[in-house]
Amino acid sequence: MPLEFGTTVPFVTLNDGVQIPQVGLGVFQVAPEKTDETVLEALGAGYRHIDTAAGYQNEAGVGDALRTAQDSLGLTHEDVFVTTKLANGDRAKGRDGALAAFDDSMAKLQLERLDLWLIHWPGSDQANYVEVWKTFAELKEAGRIRSIGVSNFQKTHLRALFDETGVVPSVNQVELHPWMQQEDLRAFHAEHGIATEAWSPIGQGGDLLADETIAKIAAAHGKEPAQVVLRWHLQLGNIVIPKSVTPARIRSNLDLFSFQLTDDDMAAVAGLERGERLGPDPDVFG
Repeated sequence: MPLEFGTTVPFVTLNDGVQIPQVGLGVFQVAPEKTDETVLEALGAGYRHIDTAAGYQNEAGVGDALRTAQDSLGLTHEDVFVTTKLANGDRAKGRDGALAAFDDSMAKLQLERLDLWLIHWPGSDQANYVEVWKTFAELKEAGRIRSIGVSNFQKTHLRALFDETGVVPSVNQVELHPWMQQEDLRAFHAEHGIATEAWSPIGQGGDLLADETIAKIAAAHGKEPAQVVLRWHLQLGNIVIPKSVTPARIRSNLDLFSFQLTDDDMAAVAGLERGERLGPDPDVFG
């Protein structure tokens, strides 16, 4: 849903009624030894949504930060939405692998109940990811997870889940930025009530943030290029999880609610579409 001008971080209501903050901190490629301090910095800045994965090897750092935040910031798990993801190697082991991996992630995160668990990549074996999806649904039914979703799933993968289980993911987290806008997939999500979550929402920085169009919009609003791109996502209705370990950047990536892009701004950013992936192709990876 589009944001209203001047609001603080809004929530997106998922198809199961669970609410997720629309902006979170991603900890992909954050070194395990820096994860604790990075997450604490983000929580202190106002983030209430942390996105990790078993494959990032920093779930324990997230768990340590959550525990420390209870004393230093007065935050409990009820205040912070936590996402993690099932690693490909564990997904390949089917139901037993998924159950063991879930317990391992929960121990590292020091949680009794998880907010959102995602299948990180579908892989090429439909029977495998469908079996694992049924396991996700079992854990949700048992009350161990509030919401279940997927990551890097294409329409064919999503249809297999619908057809085989009848259980619709609450979220699909995919590569999405101005150079890879996933318009067709986003429309499919909207049709089926799946929230779109963007990883690499600012295209890993670099060349995208130096783009002349984005720089011009940023100058007009007195904002940073990254803030313009993140605001573009929010006005499209995407959930975003920008990553940074720099305190100033962590804060600026959350400072998105004092301005609004115009229709012309939105159209200009939409015109940057290249269909250019920066990450792996989900049809062949995992």
